[in-house]
Order: sequence, then structure tokens, then C-alpha cells
Amino acid sequence: VFFDCHMMVAKPEEQVEQIAQAKATHPETGKNLLQFTFHIEATEPRGKTQDCIDLARKHGMLVGLALNPATPLEKILPYLDQVDMTLVMTVVPGKGGQSFMVDMMEKVRSVRAKYPEKDIEVDGGVKVHTVDEAAKAGANMIVSGTGVYKVEDMALAISTMKRSVELYGNGFSSDKLSPLRYDKDLTGGYA
Repeated sequence: VFFDCHMMVAKPEEQVEQIAQAKATHPETGKNLLQFTFHIEATEPRGKTQDCIDLARKHGMLVGLALNPATPLEKILPYLDQVDMTLVMTVVPGKGGQSFMVDMMEKVRSVRAKYPEKDIEVDGGVKVHTVDEAAKAGANMIVSGTGVYKVEDMALAISTMKRSVELYGNGFSSDKLSPLRYDKDLTGGYA
């Protein structure tokens, strides 16, 4: 399990130490499984973006930098070499159930063109019928709320979106894709 702590707070630098205490590491490899993701809109106006990146690194975490729809991509470009993941918000943060903003895919394509190996995540309005667009643009990580919790078959929605990201976002061949799953076939929850 990978823990991406998406900090939608005014002063994310104040949360770094508490999040770092989770110390999420793989039990066999020791690989860090904890990422601290924060919004540039919360740090850049106060001149705290670099401090927040440095503090998260000092505490041994991976770093993600998020960008709201209204913020130009150019705001995060000076920091992209220093972060592990870029999060492109595909809705205005703060309210669930919004529609996927397809015009944000240009930001995803731009980051992917400049950084072919970087993790790129999209968050907001990601559902079975929108995930292909995000993955084809270059997103290899997704967040889906209503696309999972407000569907008839959660396991099918999750496995369908996972396969799209595997195929289009991560370049898996079709024989390496995860199987489709259905709620009716699962016992004890989604695995």
C-alpha cells in the first residue's frame, strides 16, 4: 500500500513532522511508501514552497506538488525537478461530485512531455468514463471518490480504472493488465 497524503491545508509545512511519524515503509525492501503532497497555491504566495519540499525530504518522504485548475502550469515548473509527483487537480478543490475538467489534460500532457518518468496524478471527477482521457494524456496515478463510491459495482469501477491507468498511463501490455473484478465475486472486501 502506498500512502499519498494530499494536504489541502493553508500551511502544509506545519503538518510535515506529524505525517512523517507514520513511517510507512515496505516490510521487505524498506522502500518509502509515504508521500507528502501539497498545493503550490498554499505555499508560493508566502515563499514557503522550497521550505516545504526541503522539510518533507528531510523527514524522508517522497514529495508531490499539486496544482489547482485556475493556476497556470508555469507556477510549478521551477520545482518539478525536485518533486516525485505532480498532481493536476481536475476539479476545483472543496466539493465532491464535480465534473472532470478535460481542459486540464493539457497540463498533464505538458508535464509528461517534459518529464517522461515522473508520476503524474489527476484528482477530481475521475470515473470509468473519464479515466481513459486522463491516462492517455499521461496520468499514471488517479484519485476517484464518487467514481468509486457512487456506482453500482465498486470492484468493477476500481478494476476498470486500474486497467486504464495500467494500459495508457503506465504502458502495460494487455496481457499484464489486472483482472476485472466484480463486487459479487469478492468475499471479505476488495483485494
